[in-house]
Amino acid sequence: MPIHLKASKGDYAPTVFLVGDPGRADRICKLLDNTRLVNDNRGLVAYTGQYNGKEVSVQTTGMGCPSAAIVVEELIQLDVKRFIRIGTCGGIGEHIRPLDIIAAIAASPFDGTTQTYLKHEPHAPYATFEILKTAHDISKVQDIKICYSGVASVDVFYNPCPDYVDSLRGKGIVAVEMETSLIYYLANRSNREAASFLLVSDIVGGD
Repeated sequence: MPIHLKASKGDYAPTVFLVGDPGRADRICKLLDNTRLVNDNRGLVAYTGQYNGKEVSVQTTGMGCPSAAIVVEELIQLDVKRFIRIGTCGGIGEHIRPLDIIAAIAASPFDGTTQTYLKHEPHAPYATFEILKTAHDISKVQDIKICYSGVASVDVFYNPCPDYVDSLRGKGIVAVEMETSLIYYLANRSNREAASFLLVSDIVGGD
């Protein structure tokens, strides 16, 4: 049994939805059938249930890459195969608006946790194409607009640097958030699948 997730192999489905907020996990579990609580240690609430007859799990990560790293490492120990982050982000792209949906093709690691794993060597953690393709096909049928682009994972929510947004925007990054680079890196390293779908909650650096 892992240290933080008090669960055993088989408690989690092969596909786990990752959310920062335990309240979001509670709301998602209400969409599932035959739901059972599989962890609530340290507030890292997790449920497993069925959606359209398929078993899935939802797991709270907390905020930021350090907490997410513990959770994803332990889920890998528990043989989880697929990680799908459902979260929010701050838009910085000139064409991005509140309530837009962004699917992160890659996540630039501006966070200390992923950089520690990488030993500060260049790397671009990336999503699994098949998951993004499935989302694209469904969005076309349901007429949902999704922006497929690159995001940055950061450590500082209230960044005081005046050139923070302009610097990231100049690199072609369209949004900032706090977990995806770490999730993608661990998935890439461990031959797991991963994708991150983010709702734009606000525009960062806007007037």
